Amino acid sequence: MVSKTDDIPTSVPTCTPADLANDARNGVQDIKEPSKTSLKDSCGCGHSAETAMVNGDGAHGHTEESESKQDGNSKTDLGEESNEQEVIVIQDTGFTLKIQAPGAEPFDLQVSPQEMVQEIHQVLMDREDTCHRTCFSLQLDGNVLDNFAELKSIEGLQEGSLLKVVEEPYTVREARIHVRHIRDLLKSLDPSDAYNGVDCNSLSFLSIFTDGDLGDSGKRKKKGNELEQIDCTPPEYILPGSKERPLVPLQPQNKDWKPLQCLKVLMMSGWNPPPGNRKMHGDLMYLYIVTVEERHVSITASTRGFYLNQSTTYTFNPKPTNPSFLTHSLVELLSQISPAFKKNFTALQKKRVQRHLFERIATPFQVYSWTAPQVDHAMDCVRAEDAYTSRLGYEEHIPGQTRDWNEELQTTKELPRKNLPERLLRERAVFKVHSDFAAAATRGAMAVIDGNVMAINPGEETRMQMFIWNNIFFSLGFDVRDHYRELGGDAAAHAAPTNDLNGVRAYGAVDIEGLYTLGTVVVDYRGYRVTAQSIIPGILEREQEQSVIYGSIDFGKTVVCHEKYMELLEKTSRPLKVQKHKVLNEKNESVELCSSVECKGIIGNDGRHYILDLLRTFPPDLNFLPVDGEELPPETRLQGFPRQHRHRLACLRQELIEAFVEHRYLLFMKMAALQLMQQKANKDTKTDTPAIRETSEKSIESNPDTIQTPGVTEVSTEQTDSGTSGDTQAETDGEENPSKPATNGPLDLTTVQNGDCRNPLDGKELEESIPGLAQAKELAETLVGEDGSCVDPKSREVVLNACKAVGSISNTSFDIRFNPDIFSPGVRFPEECTDDVQKQKQLLKDASTFLVSCQIPSLIKDCLDHSAVPMDGATLTEALHQRGINVRYLGSVLEFMDKTPAKAQLEHIYRIGIIELITRCAKHIFKAYLQGVELSALSAAVSHFLNCFLSSFPDAVAHLPPDELASRRKSRKRRNKVPTGGDNTAWTNLTPQELWKNIACEAQSYYHYTIKCDGVDQLVENYNLQKITLLREISIKTGIQILIKEYNFDSRHKPAFTEEDILNIFPVVKHVNPKASDAFHFFQSGQAKVQQGFLKEGCELISEALNLFNNVYGAMHVEICACLRLLARLNYIMGDHPEALSNQQKAVLMSERVLGVEHPNTIQEYMHLALYCFANGQLSTALKLLYRARYLMFLVTGEDHPEMALLDSNIGLVLHGVMEYDLALRFLENALTINTKYHGPRSLKVALSHHVVARVYESKAEFRSALQHEKEGYTIYKNQMGEAHEKTKESSEYLKYLTQQAVALQRTMNEIYKNGSNASITPLKFTAPSMASVLEQLNIINGIIFIPLSQKDLENLKAEVQRRQHLQELGKMEEPSDDGLLELEDKIPVD
Repeated sequence: MVSKTDDIPTSVPTCTPADLANDARNGVQDIKEPSKTSLKDSCGCGHSAETAMVNGDGAHGHTEESESKQDGNSKTDLGEESNEQEVIVIQDTGFTLKIQAPGAEPFDLQVSPQEMVQEIHQVLMDREDTCHRTCFSLQLDGNVLDNFAELKSIEGLQEGSLLKVVEEPYTVREARIHVRHIRDLLKSLDPSDAYNGVDCNSLSFLSIFTDGDLGDSGKRKKKGNELEQIDCTPPEYILPGSKERPLVPLQPQNKDWKPLQCLKVLMMSGWNPPPGNRKMHGDLMYLYIVTVEERHVSITASTRGFYLNQSTTYTFNPKPTNPSFLTHSLVELLSQISPAFKKNFTALQKKRVQRHLFERIATPFQVYSWTAPQVDHAMDCVRAEDAYTSRLGYEEHIPGQTRDWNEELQTTKELPRKNLPERLLRERAVFKVHSDFAAAATRGAMAVIDGNVMAINPGEETRMQMFIWNNIFFSLGFDVRDHYRELGGDAAAHAAPTNDLNGVRAYGAVDIEGLYTLGTVVVDYRGYRVTAQSIIPGILEREQEQSVIYGSIDFGKTVVCHEKYMELLEKTSRPLKVQKHKVLNEKNESVELCSSVECKGIIGNDGRHYILDLLRTFPPDLNFLPVDGEELPPETRLQGFPRQHRHRLACLRQELIEAFVEHRYLLFMKMAALQLMQQKANKDTKTDTPAIRETSEKSIESNPDTIQTPGVTEVSTEQTDSGTSGDTQAETDGEENPSKPATNGPLDLTTVQNGDCRNPLDGKELEESIPGLAQAKELAETLVGEDGSCVDPKSREVVLNACKAVGSISNTSFDIRFNPDIFSPGVRFPEECTDDVQKQKQLLKDASTFLVSCQIPSLIKDCLDHSAVPMDGATLTEALHQRGINVRYLGSVLEFMDKTPAKAQLEHIYRIGIIELITRCAKHIFKAYLQGVELSALSAAVSHFLNCFLSSFPDAVAHLPPDELASRRKSRKRRNKVPTGGDNTAWTNLTPQELWKNIACEAQSYYHYTIKCDGVDQLVENYNLQKITLLREISIKTGIQILIKEYNFDSRHKPAFTEEDILNIFPVVKHVNPKASDAFHFFQSGQAKVQQGFLKEGCELISEALNLFNNVYGAMHVEICACLRLLARLNYIMGDHPEALSNQQKAVLMSERVLGVEHPNTIQEYMHLALYCFANGQLSTALKLLYRARYLMFLVTGEDHPEMALLDSNIGLVLHGVMEYDLALRFLENALTINTKYHGPRSLKVALSHHVVARVYESKAEFRSALQHEKEGYTIYKNQMGEAHEKTKESSEYLKYLTQQAVALQRTMNEIYKNGSNASITPLKFTAPSMASVLEQLNIINGIIFIPLSQKDLENLKAEVQRRQHLQELGKMEEPSDDGLLELEDKIPVD
């Protein structure tokens, strides 16, 4: 399933031999040029090396799927090899330059030829000794270097060249940049930007638990014996069974954040701008500064630098003082006039440089924190200036002021993409523009709702207004001109933007040249939904009727078509599974379309073909769209479908369409196979067999492991030239794959494949029940891509029958597509299409049924076997979406769990589902509630809502500021008006009873689920929830930020929240995430390698992927985080513990910064890091990290969760290692309880838990308890694995040992009783556990497989892996005999 983008032959990126060097630390990414021969070899052997690039992120789990889709493919590859060679040489190795800055020692800098001169500037502005310079040029032998030149293009620049840093005269712009930069340096340790959610800053607390950086090598200076100094006692609230749920520890206070004060005030002076006569003396601007010593000074920024002038607050005297201290840098000037500044600034920069790079750099998209301490609001001239300019931060540095977003978005899309360097450049540009656009759109949307932007139609009522700001068009999510009246009014208008965004995402991923979509961001803020879009050039000057040349603006009454659009859209129809169809317009003429009718085509003044309004890209969901006269299949009707929904825009998700087509494809293959077998059986009696035999033999030889990718492959009997088919293959594939939902970034080694639909028709049962099905499948493949002449008509008939049975739109090949206009109100189809329409209706019903009868059960099954382990609402939603289940099915999913026999083992998921359902209902109510609140009462209103929602205080009363109470009487009369932000105080009447009644109604009407409770306390009791988790979920969903302190939710005497506790309200933003496709393929290939046991190659491919990811996304991104985690795991397995530690530390920091400090992913990363710390002998750090992870788990999901068992086993084992036996037992016995509950008392996990507990009892010399637990474990092993299995034997050995010890102890005791104090006692062997044995147990618990081998085994394993590599290079790689690995996996319960 790995598809390469566009037209590179598949062999080039993936078959790069294993010498891909990785030197990311120096910013050098070099892909060495592979020798042609090795490439040819690895391709010649049928891609055996590269098979099975499937891994758990939504790529459905058919691991046998190979890359060589059709044999012709690899032949064509080799033909194109020669002209593809230059693709791979990205760059040569780096070299070193000497840099000489004024007044500093020269230093060496490692650079790569690809870098621009500007990047050296950035490095100098970040270095401790040169960070105070911004206005300088770099000179080589007296020649100034051009900032935008690549280093390799500069004559005379070579290894060891000396670059001089030369100070340049300032301009106004340079002076402003300088002041900004100095302010950034002064604020570099101040977390307030992260709390306020600005400038892509976000929080990270890892360094508090690791006492700074874990060191480059991960080796710490050991102070004496480390064991003695560890304080292992966790705070009370972390212990198992604790009822306390504090909030404050979520954000531990960092001592570095008490900022060193360098200045009291730095601001622009009121004397700006300089008058004309001073301008002619070179004055650029004036600053006003108060030093820590309380000295007030006025400073002139001039072309030559900064100096003190004689102005005061009230008199302007620009003459320099004496001495004037003229210096080129403001820092040097301030250091001369303020000793405190000099001392503190130096200390501050030292600290800044010591922080890990990942704690400092900006994230690509803003992450908001739902809690924050009370931060002092400091004076900040730059922030003040930014707030009132429409430009964003640095944009005055871009010529031409405001950015033309549409032009930028479309131009980057048009960049060339023929080879790897071009694609990297293009993807980097696309990603950068998207993240800038998302930031600008968010800022604009907030300005619109806060009333800071003038509407373009100010005369209309507020909800109908539209806005333009910074070249972005904003509209509100209301049904403005009865546009959506048929479809559900405001509810439809609220759903349409997200549907449209999904459409933009899908078309963007297919990435057809010449077809353009708008930049789209959907922002929910203060109860309003704002859609932000880039503007098509010229659209504002003309009427919509004139501009639309394809599609319909009135939902299908007038429909127009355009051949260029048809040509472009047809290219998308296969990957998006959209069927070309005809509809009737009001004149009863039939018009052909290749999208839904609402999809409009507009040619902009720039000549580009845009499509917009993509809200029906995917077909409707019939389970939520009752249609008169249409019956759903009985199995869906039994579950209460179709159900009434708020609006008629409910669509199926793209993931569901993919899964459904895949499911149908398997069905198709099986049907064809069975028919062929019957034919064959009939034929064997006659003589005319050879035709099919030969072709099948031929095909099987040439193509041993082919199964086509569903929805892409033509199983066509008409294709004559297999070469061309190979080409189209690569293309369609490239278009297809990016749209695969790679939700949480690539997944981990340990994750079971997550996307696969295990339906009754799938998989082994059928294989076993029909003898020789595999061979029949191969027969079925003979119909593929072979020359039509050699297939007899019977085979053609087989394909025809199979096509009919699965609902394919073509009779000669498997091809399922949907008509998105079926069941759209107001759309009519021509008479001659009746059959097609009937087929399409049936297909839609089948897809809707597939969701309910196949995908939901498969989700539950995955939860039962723990291959899906959601921890909070977001991860549950993600698990639903991966399987194509919309969140509106949450009620059905919960009902399904209710009816599952193993309901107890799903309790954690059920609880998360209930919390998600409740908080989503509350969010719907909160949205309407907020729209009626004016800005001055916002914090009072939010705290009142939270009190009604969470506080046990029975009569929560809203506290209004006094002046508003006066106007309340008047507003009573007008209460029935539509809330449009007037002085509306209806919100004060909300009571807890009313709110919970509304929540129950909402749950019933939206999710069709009945909640049994009438208040928060009853809910918490009935479903065993915790209020702190409810608070977290509602805050994240609505964007509320609350003060971090301990809230007393359960007091019946006073409400939990006051208005002072509400600090902020943030936007919730949805946008497109552009992907790094090449990097992703490398990553998948690496994962595949690792799964096959080739660790070294896997490691190299993944390092390469990391390079490419960095190249496209910059340093921070979710996918880079996944990459680092996997690398760390590989380093660890291959025995390089320090490297594992370093990579995992980066993964943790990145997860905290990009996903959030308490995101479930971050918790997992903390656990991995703790393991690697332990392996590196940093025991106290390991414990701190595990305690942190446990606290976060408590907060996010509570104690009753299968992941908690893993965490507690880890904590218990580490405590056992440091000989804290009683504490260890508390955690381990808790883990045992949870494992027994969720994995069943007979599970191997439980056996392992028993064994670990027994070992602690043994260390305590309590042999009786130890024996009891080990016996339990032994019984499980014996029943599950049989007597002969190694685990059972181990356990029985251990039992014998324990019995001996127990007997010896008893003997000694008897001796003492008999002879009193003068008894001769044989000393007992009390075993304090060795670190190695604890580590071994830790590895087993965490599902790391390779470690339990002895050194000798490891050597053998390495030799075996090398032997395989050798075989592979020779190109005669048989199927690797995985027995060795499998045996290990049997022994050890793998997560």
